[in-house]
Amino acid sequence: MPELPEVETVRAGLENLVIPAVVESVDVVDARGLRPSGEPEDAAFFETVLTGRQLTAVSRRGKYLWFVLDDDTALLAHLGMSGHFRVVDRHAPQHRHTRIVIALDEGRDLRFLDQRTFGGLTLTPLLDGIPGPVTHIAPDPFEECFDADEVARRLCARRSTIKRSLLDQTLVSGIGNIYADETLWRVRRHPETPCSRLSQSEAVELLQTARDVMAEAMSQGGTSFDSLYVNVNGEPGWFSRVLDAYGREDEPCPRCGTPIVRESFMNRSSFRCPRCQRLR
Repeated sequence: MPELPEVETVRAGLENLVIPAVVESVDVVDARGLRPSGEPEDAAFFETVLTGRQLTAVSRRGKYLWFVLDDDTALLAHLGMSGHFRVVDRHAPQHRHTRIVIALDEGRDLRFLDQRTFGGLTLTPLLDGIPGPVTHIAPDPFEECFDADEVARRLCARRSTIKRSLLDQTLVSGIGNIYADETLWRVRRHPETPCSRLSQSEAVELLQTARDVMAEAMSQGGTSFDSLYVNVNGEPGWFSRVLDAYGREDEPCPRCGTPIVRESFMNRSSFRCPRCQRLR
């Protein structure tokens, strides 16, 4: 699933290519591209309400992004496992995984593609600038309102482990499995370390390291392992070339040379160096 760096890469690309723009027409090719239900009547409503609106900005919090409309509502997108946008000429051939086509002025199409159909678009009111379905999501480390000291205090007080807490979007948003593993490798922490073992300064360092890792990933266009994640121009991200731990099972740790191990974690894989990241 795309994490913060991938979503921010998409957001920046969309902002550069389509803002501002007027929606001339909408075609819900496949109602599975809508959330939450995706019924035919939802498609008709979506097409009617969105047509004629102006896209004024593209915003993001964590793994969510949304287009701000001129009537103080939002077109909210969740990319799921494989959702992505393409901005193309209106006459360009339609990809077989196209779910929604939004025709913009100047002969452009904004197309939402989703191979696995876990993502989707929805129209929703804005509450203090945040879409209603996203208000329970915590600020991410790149937002001005993010308070690292306060988040660190809440982290240390948890009766949980540090990787589980980093993945909790109600504590800090945007960090997923890839960047949690990379962060923990850099600070030499075992993912099952209890949060209570961290000092306030260590927790702040952990959060700052997560921000640094994701900033580096954004500079590379995010992380792509296959064609399921690409930018709006169809290009992949290149951060996978410089990952230190994630996806590097049996490869030597860049720091000590010990083979990286893969372990089961919350129905997914977790990667660490068994020497650098011992459970203290």
